[in-house]
Amino acid sequence: MRLRKIIAATAILALAGTGQASADSAKPGQSMTHMKTSAGLAALLESGGVVIYVQGGATASVMGESIAAADGQLIFHIPVTGTKAGVQHIGSNIVFFNTTNNRQVQLQNPVINLTTGQVTAGIPQADSKSMPVLTITNASTLKPTITNDRKAGIRTSTYKGATLALAPGIGAALSSLLGLPEGTLPEAAAFGTADVTLNSKIAKK
Repeated sequence: MRLRKIIAATAILALAGTGQASADSAKPGQSMTHMKTSAGLAALLESGGVVIYVQGGATASVMGESIAAADGQLIFHIPVTGTKAGVQHIGSNIVFFNTTNNRQVQLQNPVINLTTGQVTAGIPQADSKSMPVLTITNASTLKPTITNDRKAGIRTSTYKGATLALAPGIGAALSSLLGLPEGTLPEAAAFGTADVTLNSKIAKK
């Protein structure tokens, strides 16, 4: 059990330190989320043998002493897919892995919708259906900071301080799929915060 946890934690750190990140120039349709999990979430999951990490175009790092620390947090940089043509990044997943029974749940290709206040993702372990996985609890009050790069024709809208909670029913679904005791992840449990950057074309006059 302890060895499995060490291996899984090492995998997270390996993901975080894989080479130097190289970003392409911003393109219309691209978006990026800088997500920080709530203090204590990683420790809660780790106490049940579950580690959380990202894969496929996203990077992660540990903030604090360890994921088992009461105030430990995970930082995710996730290119987020969209619903219109022109989005460049796809294939990012948030993964929950239970080291005690080798079960995992993937939240594939998360899509953030600031209008509806939802983050949806496909879950292969639940028939690959795309469903709301997180709720942006302060979506109605988020205001963007907008910068225009007229030379490149790109408008960047940055939303800071989005608060995220588990969408209705997702806590129970994750617990069931991972083989965790009922109620391990409470309904609407706090997941973390996020800063969201969206790039779009500047309309020509």
